[in-house]
Amino acid sequence: MCPSARHPHRNPAAKSTEIRPAFDVLDADRDGRISGDDLRAFFSRVPAASDDVIAAMISAADADRSGFVEFDEFERILPAAASDDEIMEEAFRLMDRDGDGRVGFDDLKAYLRWAGMPAGDEDVLEMIRSGGCDESAGVGFDDLLRILAVDSDKRT
Repeated sequence: MCPSARHPHRNPAAKSTEIRPAFDVLDADRDGRISGDDLRAFFSRVPAASDDVIAAMISAADADRSGFVEFDEFERILPAAASDDEIMEEAFRLMDRDGDGRVGFDDLKAYLRWAGMPAGDEDVLEMIRSGGCDESAGVGFDDLLRILAVDSDKRT
């Protein structure tokens, strides 16, 4: 098992860089904007997320009325009270399908498939190892940040 020590909140000046992984989690088709289809895929596990709710979410965030939420709009709608850690922890929680506090092989493989980035078994195992973890233990929150190339040293 690898260490996954908690760090204090990040510097707000680095917010754009640090929230990118949260945006990317929602941008399932990786086109640089969040569509209704992206949100439907994301919220498919939440029965209360009807098409009306999803349309309202897009409408509330879509400042330029393009029908999509681009990154700058996403950045503006994040609750001021939500810290960068809270945003990333929510993304982590959604990846941790079995709720055990670790993103294991099955969790990561399912997320990659859902996000339209299917990976072979060896690729998923290599990602877990790149987080500094034993492949059988999965990865904790900070380990996942390393995998996603979010520099946890900047978390001050």
